[in-house]
Amino acid sequence: MARINQVGPGQMTSGTVGGLTYVKCKNGTTYVRSTPTMPAKVYKSPAAKKRQALFKMIQTHLRYHLPTLRQTFVHEGSGSPSNGYFKRNNKALREALDTLAERMVAGEVVTVTEIEAAICAYAAENPDKICIASLDGFEEVFLAGEWPDVINLHANSGRRVVTIAVSDNG
Repeated sequence: MARINQVGPGQMTSGTVGGLTYVKCKNGTTYVRSTPTMPAKVYKSPAAKKRQALFKMIQTHLRYHLPTLRQTFVHEGSGSPSNGYFKRNNKALREALDTLAERMVAGEVVTVTEIEAAICAYAAENPDKICIASLDGFEEVFLAGEWPDVINLHANSGRRVVTIAVSDNG
């Protein structure tokens, strides 16, 4: 939340000004509580619906593989491994799921199995696009088809290898 000292005419300390809702807390400080309200049509355009469908499918994919990603991916800074994976692979995942997103927008139900199959098929055609392991001091590992049962991480120097077993649901 953003901290402010005063809001609007007459130093109003709570209420809505310019689409932002402000609330005065116990300590007398006023905070912004919500973002500006956008018109509904912004969220209902075909392009917006497709973006939402893509994001939902990517979230499903991330949840499915979260236990593995926690072991194989490090985000730069203080972010989570899933954020690092998303940032690194966002473009490739969107390309892989484009056709499924169109089906989802059309009202069809898309399953986790279909999402995973689309990503694996894309990875088979583009084996250097979807990075599934990126740890400091180790070579990156890319998905080249089906998710592997074991991911081997090879050190950038020396002979060190870390083997990670992948569970049935990622």
